[in-house]
Amino acid sequence: MAVPADTSVDPVTPAAGAGVPHVDVAPENGSVAWRHRHLLDVDGLSAADLDLVMRTTDAMREVLARPIAKVPALRGRQVTILFYEASTRTRVSFEVAARNLSADVVNIAAASSSVSKGESLVDTVRTVEALGAQMLVIRHSVSGAPYLAADIFGGSVLNGGDGWHAHPTQALLDLYTMRERLPGGSLAGRKVVILGDLLHSRVARSNIWTLTAAGADLWLCGPATLVRGFEAWAGRGAAAGRRFHVTTSVDEALRDADRHGLADPARADGLRVAAVIARVRGSLRPDRRASGAGPARRAGDASGTDE
Repeated sequence: MAVPADTSVDPVTPAAGAGVPHVDVAPENGSVAWRHRHLLDVDGLSAADLDLVMRTTDAMREVLARPIAKVPALRGRQVTILFYEASTRTRVSFEVAARNLSADVVNIAAASSSVSKGESLVDTVRTVEALGAQMLVIRHSVSGAPYLAADIFGGSVLNGGDGWHAHPTQALLDLYTMRERLPGGSLAGRKVVILGDLLHSRVARSNIWTLTAAGADLWLCGPATLVRGFEAWAGRGAAAGRRFHVTTSVDEALRDADRHGLADPARADGLRVAAVIARVRGSLRPDRRASGAGPARRAGDASGTDE
């Protein structure tokens, strides 16, 4: 089930005196102040939750630099990765991460499973649970599918991307990268722009929650047909009324921006977006950066979705 949106308005900044969480302990000996059973989106994560994820990531970066990059945090736990969409980076990243945490990993591609013979999502989830799955990582082309899985699965569900709805782990990675690259490690007061096809971008939707929680001055920009509905959302605000801006003017969006992101440019109007991308790149000062999410594509390839 969806977790109620957090009511905190404190921006996510490195907590003063906050220690790095211990990741080198077995699950039976570990103690983590994490109150969520599932990760279906980031709308229900508080500023403290996001800061905990950021600090735990710091700890895991140290682990990954070791000759043997493995800790016992998920030792004895079975993680099943169930993807109904093609993916390289996200699927492999989940598998590598689970193995780094000493989990037993089962990887299922829906196309080569009983799904191809008509098995329903509900039956598939019940089957993998009966076979020992304790954590389920799911990607699905239908928005809301991970929520259905969470209703019937006895363990924890992590959303690896559902339809146009959400991509929480990508949003968390984006937040971590921005904090790492920006001076002072804080997005508070920074103008961040997401530019492109917002209508079909599950990453952009999740970014709205994390970036506003981080205190960023968030701007969304795209052609009118690809930002429809976001104006009403901006009027209501994100959790706790955190505001963001929507515009169709590239000049207005990029003015004094600290960070630019490109939301799946391949989906939008090809030549027009290519020109916008060139304009974004050319507008950057040396102390500003542009980023974008999505699979690697050769020139002229406008297929695929975000990873």
